[in-house]
Amino acid sequence: MLINTILLECHDKIYSQHLSEDRNIIRTKKCSWWPSWRRDVMEYCNDCDRCQKANKTTGKKFGLMIHIQEPSNPWEVVHMDWVTPLPPGGDESYNACLDIVDRYSKTQIFLPCHKDDTAMDTALLIWNRVISHSGLFKNIISDREPKFTSALWTNLRKTLGTKLSFSTEYHPQTDGLAERMIQTLEDMIRRVCAYGLEFKYSHGFTHYWCTLIPDLELAYKTSIQASTGKTPAMLEKGWNPKLPVDTLKKDLVDIHPTASRFKLLLDKVRHCQGESM
Repeated sequence: MLINTILLECHDKIYSQHLSEDRNIIRTKKCSWWPSWRRDVMEYCNDCDRCQKANKTTGKKFGLMIHIQEPSNPWEVVHMDWVTPLPPGGDESYNACLDIVDRYSKTQIFLPCHKDDTAMDTALLIWNRVISHSGLFKNIISDREPKFTSALWTNLRKTLGTKLSFSTEYHPQTDGLAERMIQTLEDMIRRVCAYGLEFKYSHGFTHYWCTLIPDLELAYKTSIQASTGKTPAMLEKGWNPKLPVDTLKKDLVDIHPTASRFKLLLDKVRHCQGESM
């Protein structure tokens, strides 16, 4: 029963978001152990009906190779792209989502918006949700036309009330990182909304997608990334947020009983060795 609870918490819950098999193995390994745990996690993920329905083949044609200066700190370089169209959600009937990705830590911030928002609308959104806690970026990488990005910086200056000209790079191409993040967001929304067991709204989704954004962000920032070997939260802040599954640790054996006895024996041997010298 406890094993089923662990598998459920690490894979199905809103803060786990039905992420990949590898990420679920890492998440489960951090909080528990039992003899067949790895096989059980793999089977649980492969048998998940919602994941099988939501997964889709990805991949686009390769574009020209573009060199991007790698940042040395969080929030120096960001990727910015829009997920659109989305079904209208929330009191404001949001129909798009602005996805901002920190290139250094891979942290994502999802901002519900409208697909016809102006540069000023976008500037206010970025200021209120991103720049207010992370500071100004050095570079924005986006596939939007240069006119829009230029207007975005102009409106950010107006929002800040400064006449200073920011010494920022402009990069009109994207290297695929934002596209992968967009796909991740779309997959998470699809898995949570489209294949739930609760009642559905008229557009076919069980929830307004915009109400799930905080949970999606938490699920992503606490999952270890293959490219860095760490979670986005650890690279950005230096620590990982606590999750409900972490409260199960008090009910679990820390290490295998045989390993515990072996460690106790090894400690005694070392103690005796120290006394004999």
